[in-house]
Amino acid sequence: MTLFDPGPAVPEGSEPGSGTDGAGRRTRRPAAPGVTQIEPATQTEPATQAEPAGTAGAAAAPGGAASVDELPAAPAHTVRIRLDVAYDGSGFRGFAAQPGQRTVAGVLLDAVATVARHRVELTCAGRTDAGVHARGQVVHLDVAPGTDLRRLVKSVNALLGPAVVVRRATVAPDGFDARHSARARRYRYLVHEGDVPDPLLAPLAWTVPGPLDLRALRAGADALLGEHDFRAFCRRAPGTSPHDPIPRLVLACGWTEIPASVSDLGPGERLLRFDIAANAFCHQMVRSIVGLLVEVGRRRRRAADVHWLLVSGDRSQAPDPAPSQGLCLVGVDY
Repeated sequence: MTLFDPGPAVPEGSEPGSGTDGAGRRTRRPAAPGVTQIEPATQTEPATQAEPAGTAGAAAAPGGAASVDELPAAPAHTVRIRLDVAYDGSGFRGFAAQPGQRTVAGVLLDAVATVARHRVELTCAGRTDAGVHARGQVVHLDVAPGTDLRRLVKSVNALLGPAVVVRRATVAPDGFDARHSARARRYRYLVHEGDVPDPLLAPLAWTVPGPLDLRALRAGADALLGEHDFRAFCRRAPGTSPHDPIPRLVLACGWTEIPASVSDLGPGERLLRFDIAANAFCHQMVRSIVGLLVEVGRRRRRAADVHWLLVSGDRSQAPDPAPSQGLCLVGVDY
């Protein structure tokens, strides 16, 4: 188990809007140590990605256009592509494009449009909040036929890296939608147990004074498995009723201590990792869960309080969400 591995394998359930690979193949992947899993009704493999057969290469500049806004619209006939994207969220106001704000989607749209020489629109698997990182974000967008995807990746990374990088670009299968085709999203949260923040870990982890009871942390996480109403753990969208349920299916979750040598951390310090996978997440859900579980680990709350909060649906009884820098979207399952 390392700091950046993609986390526990997640059983791929039958979620609304998802498809199969046409062959009905089933897979089963083991969970990481300390991670409990439940299985949905069915499991499928993602459709095989077709390799691009691009011919006409896209230039690294728009050929004299003063700005992206002056580029032409996308052609009538386009090809849908999938981009696997990673980013350091510390310099962005979240993923979703916002007027006047530096966001991941905003800079990515501009860079792809510059290289493709036409305006583009994108859809992501999950919109991350300000300061949240990603190793496995997935987006889809439509580009002109014949776009050289290898050159697209190289040029976009030259414009945006290392803050934002495209790890892979492939032609998407028919009907692919980065959001609606996803069966599960996987997040990871890092907790640094220690009295003094580590300068190298601080951008990636939440420093919490110990001791933290790992057994209590795991007991609290067990209550999250399955389908529940997560109203108490979610920041509700404006205009919605606090009485409306927010059902989510948690497929896997658990805590793991990341092995570290004496030279990596100070005396009495540990690095703990919380992995969770669900069919979907609501706003601040993972950070709110971690905030409560850390309270359980510090013996300020009981493990049974996790179940009680789920049943009550009362967000006012939940502690403050954990800070954003410890959270990372590590993967999306299709």
